[in-house]
Amino acid sequence: MQYKIARFPFQLIEDGLVVRMAAETPARLFYERSLGIVDAAVGGALGDDDLMSRGQALAERSDALSRAARLDAAAARKENRATADLRATLDNAADKSKQARQSTTRAAAQAREDAEDRKSGAARTADKNATAGKRQADEVAERRMSAANAAKRLAQDNIRAEENRAGAAAKAKLDDAQAKKAEADERRAQAERVQQLADAEKQKRQAAVARKP
Repeated sequence: MQYKIARFPFQLIEDGLVVRMAAETPARLFYERSLGIVDAAVGGALGDDDLMSRGQALAERSDALSRAARLDAAAARKENRATADLRATLDNAADKSKQARQSTTRAAAQAREDAEDRKSGAARTADKNATAGKRQADEVAERRMSAANAAKRLAQDNIRAEENRAGAAAKAKLDDAQAKKAEADERRAQAERVQQLADAEKQKRQAAVARKP
């Protein structure tokens, strides 16, 4: 009875202020854990099993919710980092793709220009062999165009491979973050189960006390 009287102000604080805080607010978890530890200690000292059980359950629930909150925060940070890494990687891959397209376009334009120069030179300097010179110039131009197209395909293949690797790494980071979040949800559910067991035990004890003559 003396402990209940001494604890009454703390109960007023809990009912008037603490319950208005979010369930995973650090201040609320610290207050509830501290109060649970005190209840468990006093219940053990006084031989009050009901008070000790409620105190232990409150402390365990606060610890579980605190761990779940930390895991949630860590998972959110990891997910944000993974998303930022993926965005940066995709932006970089897009820049490389653009540069590769520009490079291959310039190479193709240069090849066409060179081919035109060769054809013009062949036409001016070889009257009797104009047909052969034109054919040779066309062959050179075709080889240059083939080389430029091959270089373009190789650059695109390399870019796609880089994008695939970056996407796989980013997906692995996101999967890890989601696993952390799932673990946090499981700890939160465990805390709720502990609270329900404590409430059930409390009701059982109260019913047993009520049945006593």
